[in-house]
Amino acid sequence: MDMDDEAPPELVEAGHEIEEENDEEKPVKVPITIVTGYLGAGKTTLLNYILTARHGKKIAVIMNEFGDSLDIEKSLTVNKGGEQVEEWLEVGNGCICCSVKDSGVNAIESLMEKKGAFDYILLETTGLADPGNLAPLFWVDDGLGSTIYLDGIVTLVDAKNILRNLDDPAGKLDSYDGHDDHGPLMTTAHVQISHADVVVINKSDLVTAEELEGVKTRIRAINGLAKIHVTEKSRVPQLEGVLLDLHAYDQVETLDIVQKGHSHLDPTISTVSFNVPLLAAGQLQKVDKWLQSLLWENIVPNASGEQTQTEIHRLKARLSFEDGTVKMVQGVREIFEIIDGEPSKSTSGADVPPSGGKIVLIGKGIHDVDFEKSFTESIASRD
Repeated sequence: MDMDDEAPPELVEAGHEIEEENDEEKPVKVPITIVTGYLGAGKTTLLNYILTARHGKKIAVIMNEFGDSLDIEKSLTVNKGGEQVEEWLEVGNGCICCSVKDSGVNAIESLMEKKGAFDYILLETTGLADPGNLAPLFWVDDGLGSTIYLDGIVTLVDAKNILRNLDDPAGKLDSYDGHDDHGPLMTTAHVQISHADVVVINKSDLVTAEELEGVKTRIRAINGLAKIHVTEKSRVPQLEGVLLDLHAYDQVETLDIVQKGHSHLDPTISTVSFNVPLLAAGQLQKVDKWLQSLLWENIVPNASGEQTQTEIHRLKARLSFEDGTVKMVQGVREIFEIIDGEPSKSTSGADVPPSGGKIVLIGKGIHDVDFEKSFTESIASRD
C-alpha cells in the first residue's frame, strides 16, 4: 500500500482553498434544445442556417435523421458495415454537425468529450418523434452530475399543412396510458405542439393572412404557453429566445397564456389555467400529493370519490406562500419537480408582498375538468 494513503490530510485554512477546489470541480453545463417537427416543416433549412451563419456561437448540431437532409447526408454516415458510428462534420463558422443513432444523455456527453466544449447543443429529432419521450432523458437531476441540461423544446410547423396534419388519421398516436380509446384524434403533430416551449410557424409566405391567423389560433388552443414565431424559409429573427437561451425548465415566468381558461378550438389537446391562493407552508406536501395523482396516475382527485381520467403532457406552476417563499413546478408527462423560485419584484426592484399563484396544464381530455375545485379540495387543510 502506498504510504501516502495512510498519511493524515493536510490542514487548510477554512473557506479558501476548499471553496476554490469545489469551484474547479463544478462542471460547466451546456444547454440542449430539442428541435422537432414533421418532415418538410423546414428543420433542415433552419439547421443549415445555424451551421453556416456568422453568429459567433459555438453550436453542436446533432441530427438523427436524414430523410429531408440531403445536403448534409452526403457528408455524414450513420451506419458503416452494420455498426453504429458517429460522424462529424466541421463547418466554417466554428459550429459542428454530427449524426448519432443514440440520442440519449450518455451518447451526447461522450460526443462532447471527444470534440470539446460547446456553447449550445441542438438535437434534431425524426419527423415522427414524440418530444415527450425525449425531454425526460435530458431533464436530469443536478445530483447526477450531467454536463448538459434541457433548455427547451422548439417545434417547427408548416403553415400550409399543419391544420391538415392535426386532422390526418395517418398520424394517429395512442394515448400514453396504453389505452387506444375512441376519443378525439391525437396525432404526432398534436404532441409536438403540446410539448413545445417555442413554436416556429414556417413557410408563412405560402398562406394568406387569414389562413395564418387560423393556424396561430389553433396552435394557441393546443398550447397557450408556447411562444410563437412566424418565419419564411426558416429565417428566424434571432437565435436567442427562439432556439437558444430559452430557460424553459429552470425558470417560470408570469404564466400568461393567450387563451384564458378553457378553449374548445382543438377537440384533442387544450390548455387550461387557474389561479392558486396564497398557500401555507404545510400545504406544499398536499400540492405534491395532488400532482402525483394527476401526473403519475392520470387521475384528477375528487372529494366525491369520482375518478376523472386525463392525460397531462405539460404542466407549469408558480406557487406563492404566506412566508414569502415561492415554488416553481415543471412537469412533462409523469415527470415533475418542485424547485425554489424568486419572489416577485416591482419595477424598481423592491420585493412585492406575496400574492397568489397560477397553474397551467396542457393535455388531453381536460376540456371540462374542474381542476381548480379538485386542487382546492385537495389542499383544504392548512396544517
